[in-house]
Amino acid sequence: MTLDQLGAFQREMLETVGQNNYKAWIEPLEFADIQDGVATFNVPTNFIGNYVSQNFGDLLIHKLTSLGETVQRVHFRVANSAAAPRVTSPSIETAAPISETVRPSSQTRLETSKAELPGAPLDARFTFDSFVVGKPNELANAAARRVAEGGPVSFNPLFLYGGVGLGKTHLMHAIAWELQNRRPDLNVLYLSAEQFMYRFVQALRDRKMMDFKELFRSVDVLMVDDVQFIAGKDSTQEEFFHTFNALVDQNKQIIISADRAPGEIKGMEDRIRSRLQCGLVVDLHPTDYELRLGILQSKVEQYRSQYPDLVLADGVLEFLAHRISTNVRVLEGALTRLFAFASLVGREITMELTQDCLSDVLRASERKISVEEIQRRVAEHYNIRLSDMIGPKRLRNFARPRQVAMFLCKQLTSRSLPEIGRRFGGRDHTTVMHGVRRIEELRSSDGQIAEDLELLRRALEA
Repeated sequence: MTLDQLGAFQREMLETVGQNNYKAWIEPLEFADIQDGVATFNVPTNFIGNYVSQNFGDLLIHKLTSLGETVQRVHFRVANSAAAPRVTSPSIETAAPISETVRPSSQTRLETSKAELPGAPLDARFTFDSFVVGKPNELANAAARRVAEGGPVSFNPLFLYGGVGLGKTHLMHAIAWELQNRRPDLNVLYLSAEQFMYRFVQALRDRKMMDFKELFRSVDVLMVDDVQFIAGKDSTQEEFFHTFNALVDQNKQIIISADRAPGEIKGMEDRIRSRLQCGLVVDLHPTDYELRLGILQSKVEQYRSQYPDLVLADGVLEFLAHRISTNVRVLEGALTRLFAFASLVGREITMELTQDCLSDVLRASERKISVEEIQRRVAEHYNIRLSDMIGPKRLRNFARPRQVAMFLCKQLTSRSLPEIGRRFGGRDHTTVMHGVRRIEELRSSDGQIAEDLELLRRALEA
């Protein structure tokens, strides 16, 4: 194929597949030759060759044939050090010049990538030893410790989800620290989804997609925090999906966290949701009173060396554990602030001092129950899927829990009937009104419904 033909081929592929696909998949190809109807391209990795063959193989044959070449099929082979001419991005006016330069080895590119794309730093405070275990996070802690052993993969991926300040990031860091101690030979990469997205965009901009791909496919353990942030970012999701598949195919461990279950992340592609759900999905439940008190007691022990002379009155920790119930970070921050203030003014930490020092925190932490929390609690209580409860099905075993949840939303939140209806699959406010009235009637005549309502109310207000 002549240089003019190669230039025309480049331009047509760019116009057909678009700039992003061209840079990610077509640009890495190196045209070798055409013999006996077979067009051969050198590729950096088998993964690239397989993907291009499946997604662009017919298009390559069509474009080459339209340029006068006789091509029945395309063949991809992993390039050696003696590289053939590479398919580079053409300019608008003319095709890019074809250079006969030798490509860097994979190891050289990989070392460069590691230097340019490091993982996020780990917090030395977040270890298993400092993680307080209670009933709400018992399963998550056990699963995290099993993965941190670094042995054969038993569930992949491990997906941790829960609200803000419940310990997801703590467990992620703890796994990374433990793996570094137990298995220093493993290549462990921890970063947030936002950092993954930033580095992906940076690699696109700097035309270093091959370095990016090889880096993320070379790790032994990939840890991505707050994966919900890539939802709606189509190109980033595409790359994350291929990275995920490549690592799972190599039996490499993946650990992911999010603020909600995979099926509840809006804007996430179905194929990614499906992949995320194929391993072990663990919910870190909101902390209960005993766990919060345990966390406070653990923090006090740490502060004893820093504030040896401070006196802590009885009942203060119990008061804080009861009043600040939604976020462990806020709870720990309140205790830190309380100890620092008492040390500065030289006073005993009494109940009065606590209420004065933390008045704004206590006001902000007054229990606010959300529609989503009620829906989840009710679904768990009746042992049904959340999607079935808020979905269109009218079966009795879904309809009654749905009405119970609507009733509790009306009683325990300030949401209007139309707002509640929208949260239940876009239902009309009259449907919510009917459900509320029905539960009000049953509460006085059906002892089981009355008991369920009381149990759910106590759990939500705890």
